[in-house]
Amino acid sequence: MREGCTPWPEELARRYREKGYWAPLTLGDMIEDAAKHFGPRVAIISDEGDRITYTEMVRKINRLALHLLDLGLRSGEVLVLQLPNVPEFIYLYFAMQKIGAVPLLCLPAHRFTEVSQLADLTDAVGYGVPGEESPFNFLELANQVRDRVPKVRFLFNSGRETAKGFINLLRLLEDPIEERVSTRELERLRPDPEEVAVFLLSGGTTGLPKVIPRTHTDYLYNSRQSSRMARLDGDTIFLVALPIAHNFPLACPGIQGCFLNGARVVLCRSPQTKHMFELIDREKVNHISLVPALINRCLDAPERKDYSLNSLRGITSGGQKVQPELKVRVERELGCMVQEVFGMAEGLLCYVRQDDPEEVRHQTAGRPICPDDEIRLVDEEGREVPEGEVGELLCQGPYTIRGYFRAQEYNRTAFTTDGFFHTGDLMRCHPSGNLVVEGRRKDLINRGGEKISAEEIENLILTHPSVHNIACTAMPDPMLGEKMCAFVVLREGRTLSLPELVGFLETKQIARFKLPERLEILPELPVSGFGKISKKDLRAFIAAKLQEEKTRSQETQG
Repeated sequence: MREGCTPWPEELARRYREKGYWAPLTLGDMIEDAAKHFGPRVAIISDEGDRITYTEMVRKINRLALHLLDLGLRSGEVLVLQLPNVPEFIYLYFAMQKIGAVPLLCLPAHRFTEVSQLADLTDAVGYGVPGEESPFNFLELANQVRDRVPKVRFLFNSGRETAKGFINLLRLLEDPIEERVSTRELERLRPDPEEVAVFLLSGGTTGLPKVIPRTHTDYLYNSRQSSRMARLDGDTIFLVALPIAHNFPLACPGIQGCFLNGARVVLCRSPQTKHMFELIDREKVNHISLVPALINRCLDAPERKDYSLNSLRGITSGGQKVQPELKVRVERELGCMVQEVFGMAEGLLCYVRQDDPEEVRHQTAGRPICPDDEIRLVDEEGREVPEGEVGELLCQGPYTIRGYFRAQEYNRTAFTTDGFFHTGDLMRCHPSGNLVVEGRRKDLINRGGEKISAEEIENLILTHPSVHNIACTAMPDPMLGEKMCAFVVLREGRTLSLPELVGFLETKQIARFKLPERLEILPELPVSGFGKISKKDLRAFIAAKLQEEKTRSQETQG
């Protein structure tokens, strides 16, 4: 396995091969098989309405792979990809799989600090960015990264225009190099299926993202099982509105799951509700993956009435807990099911099954997708908690990594000595066997030694008739160390005060130390580039505000 990666123990690897979890196939093999089985079907529909068949898609992938070789890209080398949701992203991603090169997938929101340090860490030799059509100047960013990271020698851009010093992907795709160079070279370069296929990034809330190495075998299994859970088939028309570079829209079940089943992928460049509605209506989309914040936004969008969304039959949702009320509202207003997915780029995926009883579908986050997913719920000392009690989720399995890339020190605390990954998620086991999300360890507020689960209080506050959205975080306190602050987005025309909120929570018969001690009313909650509520930003906001109030008070007293 690649230097800097932690392999699975051979005993486990043998078991995963024998049970068929790890098939001897690469992501490049997968895309070739798709062309053979689904050739004339439409595989990709671009934002602009271009329709690309499976046969045409694979022809372009192979063409681009030959061009990459001609440029000098070699097996094992890394390219940073920060492209938008355009067909060129898909062509480049799979072209690299054909020659054994490794894409490092960065999100649209990443900037110089993240990209340059990640490129340096992975010894990246190239960087693919949007062209001049992007509102942010990624071309300038790419030049800055190349200046900072000397190994970066290739700069690629999407779009029609070729920028100075860049290689235009569309120009390469228009050049039939296969008429001059045999595609047999691609067969010779087929990578080891158990080698790293792609670098994903962790979704950590502090510091730089960690690099997650996913192999061909484990990532293919990830998508194959995920697509079974979501019941994708040849009639699926799947809208990709979240950035492709994220694990969820790429592989859970995502684009890879669609291509395994001959489904149709509709690319959406912007997650604006009007734009999504237009594509759902135009293409009769029947499946979409969204984070809960985007589902809420879609339901509340006034323009929803202008479009037909009747084709929708399923929404997979993950990234944060999906509240039962939201699932019920989607069923009532859109007539389709929300299938919750609890998962992580590091591996483990839990799906609510579509045939679970209604109460289980609404109240839980599902159960693992593989019989050999091993999970534990443990307390702070690492002891397994009694059934039904809350503990941190630990996991290992055939598609869960054994270590972050080149992060030996960090891996010592992120993984147990026997290889289980510390997810940091607090869970309990539902009587059905499904898991219920109870928050994050880092979301625990330590009030003078008493631990408060932010998620527990958030779930209660969400039932208040004035509350549209909520996030609870710790705020610094000189006496107790931390207290709780509740950040609330109100429903239109409503008001709320801290005494009213506390009085409401007192009716829930919870311990008094769990009551929030400050209320901040915000027009909206800050979100990360992937749409998750950014508690890091909220903690910074309240800490700065408290310091400002302290300074003002001292000046007044002085």
